[in-house]
Amino acid sequence: MKNPFVINSYAGPELFCDRENETKLMVKYLTNGNDVVLISPRRIGKTDLISHVFNQPEIKDEYITVSVDIYSTKSFREFVINLGNAITKALKPKGKVWINRFIEFLTSLKSQISFDINGMPIWNIGIGQSFVPDITLDEIFKYLNSAESPCIIAIDEFQQITKYKDAWKVEALLRTYIQHCTTTRFIFSGSHRHLMTEIFTSPSRPFFASTILMNLPLISEDIYAEFCVKLFKKGNKTLAIDTAKQVYSLFRGITAPMHRVMNIMYANTPEGETCNSDQIEIAITEILKIQNDSYVSLRYQLSETQYALLQAIAVDGEAQNIQSSAFIRKHSLISASSVLGASRVLLDRDLITTHLGIYTVNDPFFEIWIKRQSPR
Repeated sequence: MKNPFVINSYAGPELFCDRENETKLMVKYLTNGNDVVLISPRRIGKTDLISHVFNQPEIKDEYITVSVDIYSTKSFREFVINLGNAITKALKPKGKVWINRFIEFLTSLKSQISFDINGMPIWNIGIGQSFVPDITLDEIFKYLNSAESPCIIAIDEFQQITKYKDAWKVEALLRTYIQHCTTTRFIFSGSHRHLMTEIFTSPSRPFFASTILMNLPLISEDIYAEFCVKLFKKGNKTLAIDTAKQVYSLFRGITAPMHRVMNIMYANTPEGETCNSDQIEIAITEILKIQNDSYVSLRYQLSETQYALLQAIAVDGEAQNIQSSAFIRKHSLISASSVLGASRVLLDRDLITTHLGIYTVNDPFFEIWIKRQSPR
C-alpha cells in the first residue's frame, strides 16, 4: 500500500478525514443556488474540503468545477490571468470542443493564445503581455453565462483582492458580474478571518449579505486519531491511538502538519511493526532538517524587533495581550508601540495569525524551530 497520508493534494474520499457535515452543507447550498464563503486558518483543510465537495456525485456529474488560487497575485490583472488559466485547465478533460468554445469568447486574447500539436490551446498569457483585464473578465463571464454546463468556481485566499490597487473598485466589479451570473456558483475561501469577515459582512462593502458564511472548525481529536489508526492498520502496521492523540495535541489539531508527521511515521514503520511515540520526534527532526535553510533565511529577513516578537509568540504557543506590560516584560521586548509595529509586519507577511485576541505562528514547524533556537 502506498503511503496513505498524502500531503499537498486531495487523494480521494478513502483518504479524506471526516468533514461529513461540512460536505453535505456545501453541496446543499451550492446545488440550491447559493454562493459560499469558507473561512478558516491556513493548513486545516479548506482546499481539500473543496476538492472533496467537487468529487461528490451531485457536483461532479452536473457541474464544471474550477479551482483558482490567488494567494500569490498582486493585481487585478494577475487575478484575471489566473482565473482564465484555471478555467482552461478545468475544461481540458472535457475535450477540444469545450475548451475551444471558451477560447472563442476571449476575443481580446486570441492573438496571444497558441495551440499544441493536438490542437489544444496553451494558456501562456504573461503578466507583461498586452491586454485589458476589464474586457477579458467581461468575456470570461459571458462564457460562464452560456457554458454547456453550470459552473462552480472556487477562489482560494480571496482576501488577497483587498491588497490590489483600487481594491474597492475590484470588489464592486466582481460583485456586479457575480450577481448577474445566474448559471455559476462561487466558493470564496480565505484564511484571514478579519479580512474575509469584513468583505462579506460589512454593510458598506459590495459583497455584503450576498453569500452563506461557513467557518471551518478543527477536526476532533478522537475522529482524527481513529482515522490515523485505521490507515496504519490497512497497511498492516500498528499505531497506538495515544500516539495519534499526542501528534494532535502537539500541533493543536492543525491538519497539514499532523498529516506531514504521520506521513513520515508511516514511512518509517515496517509492515507488521508498531509505530510508537518515539517516532514523533524522529519525524519532526527530519522535517526541521529539511526546512532549516529556509527558516534561517526567514529569520534574517526580519529586524531584531520583529524576530523578538515572533520568538515570544512561538515560546508562548498561543500568545495573548501582546502589547501588555506583562507580556513585554516576560519576553524582554522594547515597548508596546514596537510590538504593535512588529505585529503588523508579521501579520502582513503571513508569519503569524490572530483570532479572538490570540496570536500564533502560522507554520507550526517554524514555531518548533524558533523554540529550539531560543536560549530560554
